[in-house]
Amino acid sequence: MENRLKPMDAEQLREYGHKMVDFIADYYKTIENFPVLSQVEPGYLRNLLPDSAPNQPDSFQHVLDDIQAKILPGVTHWQSPNYFAYYPSNSSVAGFVGEMLSAGLNIVGFSWIASPAATELEMIVLDWLAKMLKLPEDFLSAGRGGGVIQGTASEAVLVVLLAARDKVLRRVGKDALEKLVVYASDQTHSSLQKACQMAGIHPENCRLLKATSSTNYALSPEFLSETISQDLTIGLIPFFLCATVGTTSSTAVDPLLSLGKIAKSNGMWFHVDAAYAGSACVCPEFRHYMDGVEVADSFNMNAHKWFLTNFDCSALWVKDRSALVQALSTNPEYLKNKASQANMVVDYKDWQVPLGRRFRSLKLWMVLRLYGLENLQCYIRNHIKLAKHFENLIAQDPRFEVVTPRIFSLVCFRLLPVRNNESHGNKLNHQLLDAVNSTGSAFISHTVLSGKYILRFAVGAPLTEEKHVNAAWKVLQDKATSLLAESL
Repeated sequence: MENRLKPMDAEQLREYGHKMVDFIADYYKTIENFPVLSQVEPGYLRNLLPDSAPNQPDSFQHVLDDIQAKILPGVTHWQSPNYFAYYPSNSSVAGFVGEMLSAGLNIVGFSWIASPAATELEMIVLDWLAKMLKLPEDFLSAGRGGGVIQGTASEAVLVVLLAARDKVLRRVGKDALEKLVVYASDQTHSSLQKACQMAGIHPENCRLLKATSSTNYALSPEFLSETISQDLTIGLIPFFLCATVGTTSSTAVDPLLSLGKIAKSNGMWFHVDAAYAGSACVCPEFRHYMDGVEVADSFNMNAHKWFLTNFDCSALWVKDRSALVQALSTNPEYLKNKASQANMVVDYKDWQVPLGRRFRSLKLWMVLRLYGLENLQCYIRNHIKLAKHFENLIAQDPRFEVVTPRIFSLVCFRLLPVRNNESHGNKLNHQLLDAVNSTGSAFISHTVLSGKYILRFAVGAPLTEEKHVNAAWKVLQDKATSLLAESL
């Protein structure tokens, strides 16, 4: 058959690969021509594509044409230099080619024997990153601990919660599940609540303690101690504490050392979530925000957020890998092999929820090798410098205020309400957010702090420069002027 399918023909790969790389390179050269936030309506794509797959092959060029005409209009452009919403999700040439190689090899590295290099490179590269972050030696693979790449911080908190749950239940008995209590501030990422649901923790036993402006929205050790004491009095079992370095809403930093001491004195697992801000801590001037991590049982940061490593790549370190293995291990006959049976190797299938896993360490390895620590530090510092610049612009306009202290590269701010009417202020800032995002020239997001609707300006896209910050500020000012005039 002349046109028989050859799924991985080397010459076809070369042809298509060159065309796709050119397509992506052209996309990055023209990325500022697109509205940052997609302006399509829900269901737009169903009207543009057929209702069934083709019986015969289409041409590659036709597919590329459809991507340009039909897919890209429905994309929100996270890599745009005018993207300031949520937190960044970085891409880079190094991360991209690492991802390309991972896709090309297409291994499924669930155990050491399934691809020895995949397991061993992951151990090595996470040791490298741990040393860049100056994590305690207990987190390195040479001892009882080590690092593993999860898909997201949500997966990371789930696996350590499961490990902590099983560890305490082995001590107190499985019947005590309904007595187990988890603690965090109400600023902690919602993935903790989902993890609790999945781990069978009673909803009322997921204690999200209120953090206020008086502590810059960090968790109060005194409040935590008081709550734990109350729970112990009524026969509950505190077993897990999650602290955050750089919360989603405002980049609040919980006091790790004080919280960790409380956790240790109560026999609790102490997890530190630094998904966003962990990247900044490779810079010596920001490392102090991690002081106290030495008392943690686990630590997580997302290299795919602000560390030039394409999604997904969430680094998790634990001090005692046996706790993960005991909670998550399975050993069916078809996966048994000499190296695993002799406990000579790490099998990462036992450190995560799924069995299968991609060769994700390749892209992190390439980022570290092709850029080096000094360049990565400069990259982080530049974004923080741009955030400071934006903060200064706000300070010069009396119509706006910075709401929380800027720590990293997120600025939380709002347009001040007319006549101190807070209800009107919330509506006004919501309208400002919609007005800015509907222009397509910038994309920002929001949160609510102490009942106030707050705008978030997160600098961190790989291509962002000062001119993009200035342009976004100009849009904010213009839209604010129009809204204030309408409200008079």
